[in-house]
Amino acid sequence: MRLALFVTVCAASLAACDSTAVIPVTVQWMEWPAEVTAGQPFRTRLVVWGVCAVNPRFRPGVTADQSAVTFSPYFLAETNDEIFCLGGGLTMPLVVIAIDTAGMAPSLAASFSRTYEMRGAAWISTGGIALQEGLPVRTFGEVTVRPGSVDLSRRNAAGVVSKEVDAAGCVRIRPFGTYQPDAALPLDNQADTAGLSYTFVRGYIYAPAAPVCGETRVFHLVARN
Repeated sequence: MRLALFVTVCAASLAACDSTAVIPVTVQWMEWPAEVTAGQPFRTRLVVWGVCAVNPRFRPGVTADQSAVTFSPYFLAETNDEIFCLGGGLTMPLVVIAIDTAGMAPSLAASFSRTYEMRGAAWISTGGIALQEGLPVRTFGEVTVRPGSVDLSRRNAAGVVSKEVDAAGCVRIRPFGTYQPDAALPLDNQADTAGLSYTFVRGYIYAPAAPVCGETRVFHLVARN
């Protein structure tokens, strides 16, 4: 799987490398409030691929227009380390582990309740929206923007997941590349679990009326592809 693109131009010699490299990375998983208040920024969880670099600086690369919020995350890194300067042209950094981070989405206008798409840079075979000199972008879901009060009981979520089954037969999904013990979420419908490993899913996270697999925070699967 192609995971990250190292964008910098190096000359044949180490000393001739540019001082800063821009390393675009894909969004593996995204979570955001299902509803937000118009005119107020909101926090979005992003799981992105990390890179092998010296003191990389993460940037969420967020933009917004009249129809969508788009995250095109990247890292800034110094290129004066020999790991980056292996020859001329474009090179690939070593991918390490997924980074669980966040990005603030800008405030969105709405004089009446309406939806905006939530998009992120991702490697996809079809259906992507090409950004100039960037990675393809896919739609992760929607956010509802309201001028008045909002319902905070749900968080929308989407991304590439792996499937886990514990000793009791409980099925959970985990954002691909994460390893924290609490990163996996049980499915509220334990009968609908086929074909989930390494699949892009869309759904929402909420607190069910009764615990599922002993947990009070579960994932409701809406779509997979």
